[in-house]
Amino acid sequence: MTSARRQLIDPQATPFYHVINRCVRRAFLCGEDQLTGKSYEHRRGWIVDKIKVLSAIFCIDICAYAVMSNHYHLVLKIDVAAQRALSPHQVIARWTQLFSGHPVATQYLNGDSVSDGEHMLLDGLIAEWQERLGSISWFMRCLNEEIARKANKEDACKGVFWEGRFKSLALLDEQALLACMMYVDLNPIRAGIADSLQDSDFTSIQERLIELSEASPTETPPQAVSRREAEAAFPLNPLLAFDGAVHFAEQSGIPFHFADYLELIDWTGRAVREDKRGFIDSTRPKLLNELGIELDAWITSAKEFRRQYSGISGRWDAMCALKAKVGGKWCRGKQQSEALHPSH
Repeated sequence: MTSARRQLIDPQATPFYHVINRCVRRAFLCGEDQLTGKSYEHRRGWIVDKIKVLSAIFCIDICAYAVMSNHYHLVLKIDVAAQRALSPHQVIARWTQLFSGHPVATQYLNGDSVSDGEHMLLDGLIAEWQERLGSISWFMRCLNEEIARKANKEDACKGVFWEGRFKSLALLDEQALLACMMYVDLNPIRAGIADSLQDSDFTSIQERLIELSEASPTETPPQAVSRREAEAAFPLNPLLAFDGAVHFAEQSGIPFHFADYLELIDWTGRAVREDKRGFIDSTRPKLLNELGIELDAWITSAKEFRRQYSGISGRWDAMCALKAKVGGKWCRGKQQSEALHPSH
């Protein structure tokens, strides 16, 4: 029996989640349809634009993304501290960027007086909206609804665009987060549609490399935003920064050094390409040594991460504990979990 989404996404257990959604129709979300020859490449930009806008409104950071021909992957982090720190004015201002809100909220935001009864109503609305601003479900709803409307309008049709609600996977520790980000960033190389990280269009690793090589700290990377959304009321959020060797529990950023991540993703990208096996350096990347992960287990994870687990990824004991908490009867991925966490 499946678990409720509100149980599978629990910021108290972990703020990091992998989410994926797939297009239901034969027509491509992005790329070029081989049957008709029609290009949908511009739709990749819709996804990247929108997640940057939503990240600035929601208290949700983007760790990694990859927009493929008929699906997309995101690795998200819920910023619980930022969500809790929002003032009533900030909550209303953010929420009304997405929805019309309520007349009494507009009245309050404009500095007009409100009655005691209206204040009670407003307090309830603010509490509800503040909770939603830290909700991945609401983040994904805002993303998917807009993309579906735009695609249906462009295709001159009606009906369902996505095959269902997004799938989510809780990432409980450093190994799970690292393996998932690597899996997402390497999607185009693994699929054989890109030969290098620099050629992996519409991925977070390409964006980070562009920032590193071309953009100054104050510049926005190419392909990151559209002009319309760049003029939005809120500044667009950059990708979540790498914090270095910060403990996972501190949750302030991505707990690795970016240089180490680059070393590992370059090594892994060549390892997952069948035609590049002869060029693999036998030296173990630094992050694999620090986390004690065996090479074979890591390569398998880079190729099959999403298929190895069901809703949760992390140490086996932590996975079982969370599954028991949400009411599940069994947990999937013991062998893979133990391979990525050999010291436990």
